[in-house]
Amino acid sequence: MIRVTRSLLGAAALCALLAPAAWAAPARPQPAAAYKNFRAAIYIAVNDAKALSDKAVFDAQFERASRQLRFDKVYLEVYRSSNFATDEQIERVKGWFEARGVQVAGGITLATGGEGGQFGTFDYENPAHRAECEKAVRLAAKHFDEVILDDFFFYTSKSPADIAAKGDRSWSQYRLETMRAVSQDLVLGPAKAVNPKVRVIIKYPNWYEHFQGTGYDLEKQSQMFDGIYTGTETRDPVITDQLLQQYESYSIIRYYDNIRPVGSNGGPGNGGGWVDTFSTLYIDRYAEQLWDTLLAKAPEITLFNWRPMNEPKAVEPGARPWSDKATSFDWKAMVASYKPSGRAGDPGPGWGRAAGWSLEKIDKDLGWLGKPIGIAAYKPYQSSGEDFLHNYLGNVGIPIELSPNFPKGADVALLTQAAAKDPKIVEEIKGNLLAGKTVFITSGLLSALQGKGIEDILEVRDTGRKVALHDFLNGYGAGNGESLNDPKRETPPVLFPELAFYTNDSWGIIRGVANAKGFPILLMNRYGGGVLYVITMPENPGDLYNLPQGVTTEIKRYLQRDFPVRLDAPDRVSLFAYDNGTFVVQSFRDDDTDVNLSLLGAGVKLRNLSTGQVVEARPADGKADAWRRQGVPVRTEFAARVAPHSYAVYRIEK
Repeated sequence: MIRVTRSLLGAAALCALLAPAAWAAPARPQPAAAYKNFRAAIYIAVNDAKALSDKAVFDAQFERASRQLRFDKVYLEVYRSSNFATDEQIERVKGWFEARGVQVAGGITLATGGEGGQFGTFDYENPAHRAECEKAVRLAAKHFDEVILDDFFFYTSKSPADIAAKGDRSWSQYRLETMRAVSQDLVLGPAKAVNPKVRVIIKYPNWYEHFQGTGYDLEKQSQMFDGIYTGTETRDPVITDQLLQQYESYSIIRYYDNIRPVGSNGGPGNGGGWVDTFSTLYIDRYAEQLWDTLLAKAPEITLFNWRPMNEPKAVEPGARPWSDKATSFDWKAMVASYKPSGRAGDPGPGWGRAAGWSLEKIDKDLGWLGKPIGIAAYKPYQSSGEDFLHNYLGNVGIPIELSPNFPKGADVALLTQAAAKDPKIVEEIKGNLLAGKTVFITSGLLSALQGKGIEDILEVRDTGRKVALHDFLNGYGAGNGESLNDPKRETPPVLFPELAFYTNDSWGIIRGVANAKGFPILLMNRYGGGVLYVITMPENPGDLYNLPQGVTTEIKRYLQRDFPVRLDAPDRVSLFAYDNGTFVVQSFRDDDTDVNLSLLGAGVKLRNLSTGQVVEARPADGKADAWRRQGVPVRTEFAARVAPHSYAVYRIEK
């Protein structure tokens, strides 16, 4: 498979003169938008930007890229790691793109290189680094009315000057405060001084749980800039160092949308998502990242970077055991859609065509979908705890709407350990419960709040002991429970924290059993007019995938009791829901997967918009009557099947 190594590139000097206007081709009429439901952009790193200033190179590469995919815009990088493009090079390339109807914005990567594959950042206590940062910003603002910062605008240096400047502060506090000042003094101030019209966009990467440790500030810094942008690259979830789950390509857009909504501070809000081609073992994984970014309703997708979109090499499908299946990424259809150049030695479709085909496919489906909805989840600014847990929950079929704001008054709220960062969290939980709402907290949050007031709501504690469980039962109220284990699959032992509670004060409505002793997995406790649930999370969040399907389905019955659609499926099948009665089911599995879709209401109908066919409802069973006796709303059940690494779009009809 083709690999493109993303590196921090070489060195050149800044020139002061603009290129003559004669170098730009005559202006042409603006073409129609490339896609109906989003804009498509390509980021051009500085070495490629400089190479494109040769007209022959530009013509050849533009022809190859534009023959494979449609795009509305490019981000032309003018600086990366002490490597400056010249004024002349910038204006030449900018003019040639604009003459072809392509919008051009600027890009800068404020970083100094790295060592052994680790990223290096500026030392903002070093006057030379500060001067180079400002010089790069001024260069970009001189040529563009929009400039985006690639995601190296963080701070990892621990030089003697940094150590002295930090003083008694924590590294997180020092870096947050420093980068707020740097944002204003070295980026926004100089940019606006050069070009008062310039809009400076900060792109935040995908490792949001740890931002505060390196100075990325989603609270104040995100509001200082004219807009933000989102790194949605999740790549392969096993071989990469970050082990990001597939659902994050969707959920991080939703989180950043709630951090910087459209129109806030007079800016565009969260401008879009950004995906690269790295660590992709099979072509479907690349397409999935593009699709999930856009299913979150990102208004723009940026492809990193120009080189794989135009290089004269053929892309390979990679390891695809499902290659004989009819999947959402149709390799044969993609290859057949490629338009050869007609010249000898044409390499065939490359990454550009893989991207173009994937974007064309999702564009046809996005028009059906309304505004994304999900379980209201809370992650305060500068918080961490149960890292990236929301994405694991998304990968077991729970739709999440992540926000930095407490979901006051939400019918159902989900709070993980990160919520302990909020000093008012216990009172906020009480407020929702006294208003008759439902709140779910994880065992991690319960443990973090011990001794901090949670005991005033319920007397449940984390004993500090761990237990390995592999048998699971339900059981609402007193009496016998039913096994939730899969009789066809042996459940591996999963390690959980032990929670101690008082019987009949709290009710264990899902439990695990080990050697004749039960341990709560889902506890229910009533407070005021509301209900508080405690979900005991595995010590390793990845073990959510090892739980029997019956366990996660039973949790969803409570968590999504009144939600329009509920998904009963194995691990690594996700649900994306929208406010207009549509939803998407997507499988990241390697096999055909049978799922059950539970829709709110009696007599509702379901249409598969991907095929146009109406899905037949399943006959009601005795369990539905039992749930109704407990006051649970009536639901209608449907069976469906999802192909490997595929998605289907559905609409609920009355």
